[in-house]
Amino acid sequence: MAPLYGRPSEDEVAAKGERSTAVYRAAMPEISRFFGIVITMYQDDHGPPHFHARYGEFQARVAIADCEVLAGSLPPRALGMVVEWATSHRGELEHDWRLATSRLPLDRIDPLR
Repeated sequence: MAPLYGRPSEDEVAAKGERSTAVYRAAMPEISRFFGIVITMYQDDHGPPHFHARYGEFQARVAIADCEVLAGSLPPRALGMVVEWATSHRGELEHDWRLATSRLPLDRIDPLR
C-alpha cells in the first residue's frame, strides 16, 4: 500500500520545514472511494477506532471493530456496501487508525469492487 498521492514524504517535509502544512493536508485524508461513497479517517479524532463514510448528503461515523454506526446515517444500500468493504479491509483500517493516531500519512485502501 502506497501513501496517499500528492503528499510529501516525511523526508521531504523535514527537509522543507513544512511539517505544519503537511499535517494540515493530512488531517482529513480520503483513504478510499467507491460507488459514490467516500471513506476518510481524521488524524485528530479520538476512540473508539472508526472511519467516516460520506454518500451524497449523508454521513456516518463507523466503528472499525464491528461496523456499528456510531453517529449519522447512510441509506441502507450504501451502508451495506460500506460494511462489506470495511469487513474485508478491517486489518488495513486498523493499520490506518494506528497511523492516524501517530499523525503519519495514511495508506490508500482498495475500493469495493
